[in-house]
Amino acid sequence: MIERKLMKIVFTTSGDGLDSPMDSRFGRAPGFLVYDLGSETFEAVDNQQNMNAAQGAGIQSAQTVARLGAGALVTGHCGPKAFRVLLAAGIKVYTTDAPTVSAALEQYRSGKLTEAKAADVEGHW
Repeated sequence: MIERKLMKIVFTTSGDGLDSPMDSRFGRAPGFLVYDLGSETFEAVDNQQNMNAAQGAGIQSAQTVARLGAGALVTGHCGPKAFRVLLAAGIKVYTTDAPTVSAALEQYRSGKLTEAKAADVEGHW
């Protein structure tokens, strides 16, 4: 049996569907799209509270992604504090410049994304 956690992928987005644009920010993305590879269903999760946070947006967003049960995160960029939280939670981080969630999902499925080994931007990006 495949571990359930590995079946959920979170994408950073400003919309609520597969054709929504990817958001290049992680901590301050307007929302997340949680895609379940097992059932091929998805749900949109609002991230407005972290988007407007004075500080700690990346850490709080990483905690949200962990609570959602994600095994992977696909985003444009991830800062150092958020990356550490995601790593500690066992969540793999992938970066992409795909224009939409569906394009990023296709990259993930076809093995075209490389797992990030470290943050790729400074904090407060």
